[in-house]
Amino acid sequence: MWQHEYVGETPAGPERVWRVLRDLDHWADWDTSMESVRLDGEFRVGSRVVMTPIGQDPVVSTIDEIADGTAYADVTEFGGVTLRFRHSLETLPTGGTRVRHRLEITGAAADTLGPQLGPQITADFPEAMAGLLARAEK
Repeated sequence: MWQHEYVGETPAGPERVWRVLRDLDHWADWDTSMESVRLDGEFRVGSRVVMTPIGQDPVVSTIDEIADGTAYADVTEFGGVTLRFRHSLETLPTGGTRVRHRLEITGAAADTLGPQLGPQITADFPEAMAGLLARAEK
């Protein structure tokens, strides 16, 4: 397994961050690595999400976790690995929010592909987090 986590904090309350996070069709408005993001169907476990990173082919993910107001995760499988992206929200004592963005790469080829793909995929986590938090603070 290969994993990476990036954490950010905002004075915005969790409900504001959650509103932005769950609005998948507008992720490309704040996640500068995405050309487009489209939710197929309802926001629920099992629904598909089509993400098109800038300059790349579309990637289809499946929502595998929703804890209303506190966590969202999706998985993408390819080339002998599973990529699981998870966003979780924690209320701070000040009323703000701590956001964790985590990538776990598992599967038969994870020990080989994880160290190759992981750093490339997570390189934009700081920028994406900044965009998410700025959007929630509006």
